[in-house]
This record gives sequence, structure tokens and C-alpha cells, in this order.
Amino acid sequence: MTTEQLSPTARTTPTRGRNRQVDDRQRLMALLSDALVAHLGVVAGAHPVVLPTAFGVDESGPDDGGTLYLHGSVAAGWLGPALEQDVCVTVTELDGLVLARTGFHHSMNYRSAVVIGRPRLVSDAEERCRALDLVVDHMLPGRSATLRPATRKELAATVVIALPLAEASMKQRAGGATLEPGDLELTGWAGQVPVRRVASEPVTEDYVSEPVPEIVLRRAAELGRG
Repeated sequence: MTTEQLSPTARTTPTRGRNRQVDDRQRLMALLSDALVAHLGVVAGAHPVVLPTAFGVDESGPDDGGTLYLHGSVAAGWLGPALEQDVCVTVTELDGLVLARTGFHHSMNYRSAVVIGRPRLVSDAEERCRALDLVVDHMLPGRSATLRPATRKELAATVVIALPLAEASMKQRAGGATLEPGDLELTGWAGQVPVRRVASEPVTEDYVSEPVPEIVLRRAAELGRG
């Protein structure tokens, strides 16, 4: 069940900078669509680990609030602990550096999301294949349809976990630096440095004779626009 509003729990409700809290679930989905890397945080044994990972999103389910899919090796050390406890996944997009006249008010413009919940192991064969296709298509929309199906060996070596998007929150900062009384009387430059991701032209492998597919060129152009 997907709701239009984000309803953070006590664990995901911001305690600072609440004016930056985003309540519109579609803005969360837009951030997840834009971002390419998520970070999975889990306590593995005696210490926490935070791991960067590719991901896929199914906004319409099957989990409450939609589903975030992560994948990894069946031999990964984080897998067992991740299925036995709640985990935290974060996604951040940096949009700019904010340079004030005082060090205290230097900041960054960003969009960030926090998702907390108990992941489940995806064991259904059809859902696993679809989840892996979503991860591939998140990097390059339409790519999975052009590839051969995964082999039994590849599937046996890969684990997929699903995290509900029900318990999620998002914050966003935009605009210039905060001013304190008297800051206008100070000297020195202040402003913003916009930051965006830029993709270069696709580079074809030496063993490939085919031209670069249109969907690859289109994706590179989209990323290049930031």
C-alpha cells in the first residue's frame, strides 16, 4: 500500500532542521530515481558496517510503502545479520556547496533519504529475477530487456533482499547561506557552488563491434544534464 504522504516514525523523524523535512512521498521516489548509490548500514557482529550498493525500486510494492531491492553475494558477511535485525539505508544527492561569510553557516544543498526496517530475503524465483532487472534498469532504463537471462550459477551466487519503504523520511536543503544579524556588515565573498553529476561519452569495449545503443547514448545525455 503506497500513501501520498511520508509519515516518519520516531526513528525517522528529524530532530534537527525540521524545516527541511519533506512530506511528499513522490519527492522521495524522485530522489530514489535520481540517485545511483545507496548505503546499507547494519551491525555485523561487534561493529557496524556501512556498505555502498546499487539498488532497484518498485514503487507499487509488494511491501508496505513500496520496495527497495538490494543485492549482493551469498557469501557476504553482512547478509546474515541484515536478515536478523533492522537495517538503515541512506541515499544522498549533493546539489551544491553553500559558502557563507562565517564558518558556522557553511553548508551544502542536498537531498537525502533514510529508510529503516527489517529486510526480507527474496526467495521467489520470479520476484528475484524481476528485482535484479530493476537494479540493472535503475542504472540504465530498458537495459535488462536487451540482456540474456541470468544463468542458474549466477542466480545461485546472488542474494536479493527487499526493504519496505514504509518507514522512511527525507530532508532537502536549497538556497543560499543563513545570515546572522551583522553578517551583512562583514566583508568577503559568499555564495553557492552548484554541484551536479556529469557523464562522459560512452566508451565501447575493444571486443565489441556493435555501435553504442540508443538507450546508452540517451542515458549518458540525461546524466550529463545533471
